[in-house]
Amino acid sequence: MKYKIDALIVVEGKSDINFLSTFIDAKFYSVNGSALSKDDIVFLKKYTKNNKIIILTDPDYPGMKIRNTLNESLNSKNIYNAYIRKKYSIKNHKVGVAESTIEEVLNSLKEIKNFNNENITSSNLEMNDLYALKLAGFNSKELRDEFTDQYFLGYSNSKQLLKKLQLLGINKQKLEEMLKNVK
Repeated sequence: MKYKIDALIVVEGKSDINFLSTFIDAKFYSVNGSALSKDDIVFLKKYTKNNKIIILTDPDYPGMKIRNTLNESLNSKNIYNAYIRKKYSIKNHKVGVAESTIEEVLNSLKEIKNFNNENITSSNLEMNDLYALKLAGFNSKELRDEFTDQYFLGYSNSKQLLKKLQLLGINKQKLEEMLKNVK
């Protein structure tokens, strides 16, 4: 039985759709790799007015660039982000959604994130907080990577992590609680 998702899942390519459609019942949309076009953005902008989309791109630089472009260009409450973790998405020296495992994709879809500008007002996080919690600054990369993996936030430098946490409405107290669960 396929996992049913009532959303349009935006991926980079046809191989991603071929893999995902073996175990997910949903609509899919391919942006044809890093060739994200104006037509793609126009279509997705119209689509998100009344429908939910989930961005599921490869855990690499081109995938992050596509995701960032879509999040900024579409700027809708109906956009969700699913992040697969790189360490579970490598096969034959390739990194991507199609190289991931079924379990990893389903886990990422259970942990989708809705980055919403309205949440920023409920977050009191500042960069100093990330420094104090060792998520920014000297030797912070390992903990930050473990944290973003644990919470399916995708690769983030300290500035990107701060922005994601603010857009999720996470305050300092909540972040401290979340850090207690990091392995």
